[in-house]
Amino acid sequence: MDLHWAASDANDFEVEHQIYREDAVLEYPQSGERIRGRRNIQASRTAQPNKKRFTVRRILGAADLWVTELVITYDAQPSHVVSIMEFKEGKVARETQYFGDAFEPGPSRTQWVERMR
Repeated sequence: MDLHWAASDANDFEVEHQIYREDAVLEYPQSGERIRGRRNIQASRTAQPNKKRFTVRRILGAADLWVTELVITYDAQPSHVVSIMEFKEGKVARETQYFGDAFEPGPSRTQWVERMR
């Protein structure tokens, strides 16, 4: 997993996509997109014109299910992302990525909040 995310951050598309099975499926629920096949996943990411950076916050999982919390910054605009990877025979068979934009904290809970950044 660490190698995958480091390769993603370095825009090393070959190493980044070695983790996927040939028949892998990638889904982005918020945009309603599904991409089938490792080569199509790689091609779609290679075609993105945005400059992107990846910062992994934490990776949790066991056996065939792994979750990564990360910040993906596209053209200096950060998005908080959860990536859920389901493995089969040692490679990713399905990945679902959920994106959430940053928002200002609610003033009603200020007294209980510790700011993160």
